[in-house]
Amino acid sequence: MGGLNRAQRVGVVIAAIFYAIAGSMHFIRPEPYITIMPPYLPWHRQLVAISGFFEILGGLGLLFPPSRRMAAWGLVTLLVAVFPANLYMATNPIETGSASIPSLFRWSRIPLQILLIWWVLWCSKRRTAH
Repeated sequence: MGGLNRAQRVGVVIAAIFYAIAGSMHFIRPEPYITIMPPYLPWHRQLVAISGFFEILGGLGLLFPPSRRMAAWGLVTLLVAVFPANLYMATNPIETGSASIPSLFRWSRIPLQILLIWWVLWCSKRRTAH
């Protein structure tokens, strides 16, 4: 699968499925995503749809060697772009409807973004010949 080792091949397929499903959820059930949008951002519904579209596109792009690295960097950009929503959810549980979620879990989305960035970059990086 395009210069990846076995662990990376498994990781890239899992990542592709993960992002395709996560992106699809933006269309199937957009309300949870809309409620965590900070009020200073306009067009909540449209931004949720756009981010969902690019999650699906990125996930699919991971499956094809010619687009894999570009898709990975696109997903990194998307993960950085959604940071304000994750931060807003962590700091405003009542406004975002997440008060029933324990604080630890709300805040865990922040470091999870770092792990997701590492994962998508790691599983998309071609091995170098030694």
